Amino acid sequence: MAQPVASVAALSSDGIAVPSANPGAASSLERPDLIQQNGQREVFCGLTSIVWLHRRMPDAFFLVVGSRTCAHLVQSAAGVMIFAEPRFGTAILGERDLAGLADANEELDRLVRDLLERRPEIRTLFLVGSCPSEVIKLDLAKAAERLSRQHTGRVMVLNYSGSGIETTFTQGEDNALLSMVPLMPRSDEDQLLLVGTLADGVEERLTSLFQRLGIGLIRSLPPRSSTELPPVGKGTRMLLCQPFLSGTARALVDRGAQFVRSPYPLGVEGSRAWMAAAAAAFGIDPATVAAVLDPLVERGRRALAPHREVLAGKRLFLLPDSQLELSLARFLQQECGMELVEVGTPYLDRLLMAEELALLPPATQLSEGQDVERQLDRLRAARPDLVVCGMGLANPLEAEGFVTKWSIELVFSPIHGIDQAGDLAELFSRPLRRRALLQLP
Repeated sequence: MAQPVASVAALSSDGIAVPSANPGAASSLERPDLIQQNGQREVFCGLTSIVWLHRRMPDAFFLVVGSRTCAHLVQSAAGVMIFAEPRFGTAILGERDLAGLADANEELDRLVRDLLERRPEIRTLFLVGSCPSEVIKLDLAKAAERLSRQHTGRVMVLNYSGSGIETTFTQGEDNALLSMVPLMPRSDEDQLLLVGTLADGVEERLTSLFQRLGIGLIRSLPPRSSTELPPVGKGTRMLLCQPFLSGTARALVDRGAQFVRSPYPLGVEGSRAWMAAAAAAFGIDPATVAAVLDPLVERGRRALAPHREVLAGKRLFLLPDSQLELSLARFLQQECGMELVEVGTPYLDRLLMAEELALLPPATQLSEGQDVERQLDRLRAARPDLVVCGMGLANPLEAEGFVTKWSIELVFSPIHGIDQAGDLAELFSRPLRRRALLQLP
């Protein structure tokens, strides 16, 4: 190797907390119009999540155990300059490793020892599995345990899979957070736990709003310091910031956290409902919620107005990629006036997405998974005005005359919360404005 929405009343059968009464959400769990697909897929792998996770936790390092292709992918996605000292790297599996002619574990131990000597500020080391490491059955879980013993008191070593064999790219964050849950301390004190990576400025703004609502203790997973994991217990109300954290959500429920059901904080209405659900879980008076949030809602609607003029009436097709698709479709349909042709998502967690499903028009065509050729046939037949898709499909579709938006940009951008609703809408209005300018005589 070489380094280059109310408090819960019960648990469902699969471990997620379900509100005691929410008829609209419950009725949306079964969708007879859902297309389930299983074929060729066009998605990034979970290694991409390192790009935002390494920025979130400056004292952590993400060591990918993979190929040169893995190294190029992460470096290109992160866009780190060559003179920077990044907080990620790749332990490259060479031909001797892949052929079993070298002891990959010995090489990994040596590499980690050299890395920690050179980078003494590292407090948490994530060993990130890849397609190559999983194909040769390299047991990174045992490697993490061994390295933790070797470096006890110096660094915490965790592992998770960023492989793209059976996953989409946002599941990398879910796997990373899931690896941290067993190490979270126990506490039954009342707290709001925000789960999912947000931009620091956005998180600070949302935290200040929750405090104005009267919620006293607010913590986050992942934390800004990887060694300061928040506690979890019966007093924890868990509010998901991202819809792709199924494994983490279930693990936190198993640790005693109460799952607060709500839409996700994209757009004005979704963000207000998200914050109101947290307030209700703490018994805060709706009048207090209105006093704090309604002025922001009015300002957010004004910010949306110029983009709605561009988006209203336009037909939208979302290909499966980021797992944000249902929340984006709800926002663009309800708040921007777009018409939904098809809403695709890599995986549909009906419990985590129940509130979003209930807010979509009943006739919305949904698809889960991907058979890319068949989906492209439906897209070409429908001729939508805007297509949200992965980068691998965007350029070919642009060449066919479609207007596209990269879905991965939505994960890298600060789009959560009422204050960001105008910026979120602009990400979709911009390509339509650009196409209109290009078509001027």
